[in-house]
Amino acid sequence: MIKWLLLFAGVSLFYLWLKGKKQAKLNTDQAAKAKGKRAKISEPEVIVQCHCCSVHLPKSEALAQEDRFYCSKEHLDSLDARGWLGSAVWRISPNQDIRPEDLEPDLVVIHHISLPPSGYVERDSTQFIVDFFQNKLDSSLHPYFEEIASQKVSSHFLISRRGEVFQFVSTQNKAWHAGLSSFLGREKCNDFSIGIELEGDIDHPFEEIQYVALANLSRQLGSIYPNLQFAGHSDIAPGRKTDPGIQFNWKNFQAKAGVPVKNLPFGLDPR
Repeated sequence: MIKWLLLFAGVSLFYLWLKGKKQAKLNTDQAAKAKGKRAKISEPEVIVQCHCCSVHLPKSEALAQEDRFYCSKEHLDSLDARGWLGSAVWRISPNQDIRPEDLEPDLVVIHHISLPPSGYVERDSTQFIVDFFQNKLDSSLHPYFEEIASQKVSSHFLISRRGEVFQFVSTQNKAWHAGLSSFLGREKCNDFSIGIELEGDIDHPFEEIQYVALANLSRQLGSIYPNLQFAGHSDIAPGRKTDPGIQFNWKNFQAKAGVPVKNLPFGLDPR
């Protein structure tokens, strides 16, 4: 009988110990939750500003692009008041000028570029173009880079083989892309044009994703600059330039961008 009493007492003590341990854990968990709630209450939401319209909003609700924030996809995908496209990768070039007073762009010039020539076929070489437009290209990396080391050029936009859009110059300023040129009797095309470079060359077809990006960019530009006309670099500098070249499909571009045929004064045939 005594053994049974001792066994019962032992079980009771173990039960009380186990119950106390569970209660202590419950108390600890509740305290941690309460502390977490207090921390959330005491830590205010970070507020950011839309780079396009300057409205303030919680960071958790904003769309981020590099170190910038936007309140909506519409603002992310549009040009801001300073001529910069929100969805583009911004890499500012020193090679630019102010446009002549009261002159807005009404022409888009399409180019191609590859550094080194056809280099993108074997490796990702987009960064070389970015460096070139920012005067940062290391001439020791390739013999061709030594040939162009002294050149100071830029474009407003670059579309890589992956369809990524880079911007180097505000559309409100002149990029150094056209050189000696004439469009339907108008000289100095840099003054009134926007330059778009496609990563590519005269020997290889452009990627379909580049046409999609170019069409989107053309519509974004057209929303600010209506009735833009489009030409190739070879159209405004015949005999001196050949880009975008025979591989560029003007019909594909026109269909995707919805550009009126009348805004393509040199036609849709490859050239």
